[in-house]
Amino acid sequence: MTAVPTSSFSDSLDHKASSREKTEKSQRGKASWLVHLGVPTGVAFLVAVLSQIPTLTNRVFYFWDDSAAQFLPMWYRLGQRLMAGDFPLLLDTEAWIGGNLTAEAMFGVWNPVNLVNYLLVANFDDLATAGAVVKAEFLVILALGVYLLAREYGASRWAASAVAVALPFSGFTLYFEASIWIAGLMAFAWVPHFWWAARKMARGRISTIWPFLLGALCVTVGNPYGLLGIGLVLLVLLIEFKVGGTVKGAFTRLFLLGATVGGVALLVFLPLLGNSGVSWRNSKELFNNTQLVPSLQDYLSSSLPSYVPDIHSFATVSVRMTFPAMYLAWFVVPLLAWLDWSVLRRGWKQLLGVLVIGGVYLVATVGPSNFWMFRWPLRLVEYFYLAVMVLFAVLLSAGLKLDHVRRRAWITVGALAVTAYLSFASWPKIAAWHIVAVLLLGVLVALAVIAFRNGGSRPLVAVLHVGTAAALALQVVWFPMNRDVAPYNFPSSVAELKTFAARYPGTMVQVADRDPVIARGKGQFLEPDPEVWRDLLFGNVYRVAGVDTTTAYSGMGFKPFHKALCLNDYGGSKVRECPGDTFGNLWAPTVGGGPPLADLIKARTVVVQRAMIDTPQVPPGWKVAERTDYVTVLRRERDVPTWGAGRLSHVTPGTKVTNDTMPAQHEESVVFERATAKGPISLTFARLNWPGYKATVDGRPVGVRNGPGGLVTVDLPENLSGGKVALTWTPPGLWIGLTGALAGLVGALLLSAFQWRRRRSDAR
Repeated sequence: MTAVPTSSFSDSLDHKASSREKTEKSQRGKASWLVHLGVPTGVAFLVAVLSQIPTLTNRVFYFWDDSAAQFLPMWYRLGQRLMAGDFPLLLDTEAWIGGNLTAEAMFGVWNPVNLVNYLLVANFDDLATAGAVVKAEFLVILALGVYLLAREYGASRWAASAVAVALPFSGFTLYFEASIWIAGLMAFAWVPHFWWAARKMARGRISTIWPFLLGALCVTVGNPYGLLGIGLVLLVLLIEFKVGGTVKGAFTRLFLLGATVGGVALLVFLPLLGNSGVSWRNSKELFNNTQLVPSLQDYLSSSLPSYVPDIHSFATVSVRMTFPAMYLAWFVVPLLAWLDWSVLRRGWKQLLGVLVIGGVYLVATVGPSNFWMFRWPLRLVEYFYLAVMVLFAVLLSAGLKLDHVRRRAWITVGALAVTAYLSFASWPKIAAWHIVAVLLLGVLVALAVIAFRNGGSRPLVAVLHVGTAAALALQVVWFPMNRDVAPYNFPSSVAELKTFAARYPGTMVQVADRDPVIARGKGQFLEPDPEVWRDLLFGNVYRVAGVDTTTAYSGMGFKPFHKALCLNDYGGSKVRECPGDTFGNLWAPTVGGGPPLADLIKARTVVVQRAMIDTPQVPPGWKVAERTDYVTVLRRERDVPTWGAGRLSHVTPGTKVTNDTMPAQHEESVVFERATAKGPISLTFARLNWPGYKATVDGRPVGVRNGPGGLVTVDLPENLSGGKVALTWTPPGLWIGLTGALAGLVGALLLSAFQWRRRRSDAR
């Protein structure tokens, strides 16, 4: 046998040991990555599953009030336009008062995630199902943001997962934001992501481009509460790093980040401000009518699933809400006595940003009901709860304190007793529910303490997740819907809604009011008879059918048109303020004996609610096309003159129009000839004169003014024998906004390149 040299044998052993160490290190790395990705993946999966529980008791839970009347129908319409290659989405002339998409802001037409979702919605056959999918998506996005933010502040993975799963199902977020005010959820979902990325950037861990992109996604949703959240996050981080003083250059990085995101904000909000002169909702007042204003007492019961707060809601006789609007999570209040509060004392500097933003939002939630663009402080509760949950995750990461068990148990019992009494006092009628909820919390707290004592954090967090699911299940059984808002119960079937296109052809005017359909009783809306929706709809629901109608939901409005036809924000007639005027004003001659509004807006169909006018007088040239239990449908016997595919509706007599084309919603051109020797010429279009319209004749500027009802009217010089009128519309501040957004993106890229080069240099 040949002897193996000692050195070779030693080298062989070293090689084997080295290989084994590399293998073990690789396996540890793989396990670490599995945990690193597995926990947030589990959070996303769990939230996606739990988000569908409300639909088991109420199929249209996510197709409710504003989501049904405003958002989902318009999303469907915008998705159809995108599929047809129509971009950018600046204007929808067929939606009339709701068609200024950039001024409305809340449709987020500059947000790429929104646009993808609009395409998704346009491929659904049922809007309720589409709403459940899209809203589950944003609940998941919110949960992942909460998880990352809690981890950034030092929480363990398991503790972060507990708060991340719970927060999306807090009362206000689920029953208001997810169910009806989806634009608020979309904005809120991006705030923790931006906060997480901005703080990591300030610490020098990532480049500016990442918080910039997340901030841009939040801002371009178009919800002012998201912009407020971004601004406050930057402010508190500046305070946090100024006080901490441990990260060099953090203050400068945060300031420059704010400037880049601010450039994007110009693109979104300048059109809104530029249209304030014609908007009926400019909200510059400061007052308090107590509507949707919580009290500090409400926070004491934020862990009881059955607690219904004494908050004045939308109904004038409302004394309380109809669902657990102030609910946070079942475990927060009951576990306060078991937490290690010395964590805050030791790490308050690192947690200063969370403490400050929580304090600011807490004060704001009990503030005045209306302050400039911001109204209803209840909308701020979820932002306060975000700070609370991050702090709770950090405290929970230290584990539960198991000394003085008896004393802690009695404190918990006392907290539950106070919660039970406040809940009973708020609504004694549901006392049985309160008893069940308190017993559930007692059992869950005991299980949580036992699980931690026997197995540590992971079994504890498992109990927290089970409790979150159990509390959610109870709530959707007890409170299957938000009854503080209008339960329209519109048809959600796209096929059913599209039948309106054949029944109501051309431009349609609906003379109808919502109140006779959705009556109020004992502080809540009553559910309407679903049969009524076979004949009339409100808000943007007609957009699904592609009906060109003055009935639309608008957060902005258009004052001249509102005044002319006596309309409200959802396109209905203000029957109490001007009964019959909507119908009468349609046929009345305009200034100087001009054509009536019915002709100027090129109306072809008029739908009259019988509850308003049972037997409407049929004007000359019209006929009764249909009469049902709910509506009388009038239709023209002969269409108004048209000169092409555009929206030109009237020209001065003696003017010959040879062509009217509309290559895009915001563009139109008219070719005309003078048939008389002289005299003024004016062109009126079936368009609302939103700020931003310009007109030229053969390249020379001419004036654009408000015609009857605020319609676009172009006055031409008397010396013209003919020419081509080019009418264009650009949202106010669009070019400034685009420049600002582009400058923000370029700035973020340059800062990121500089930071990347500096990190490479430091690594050497």
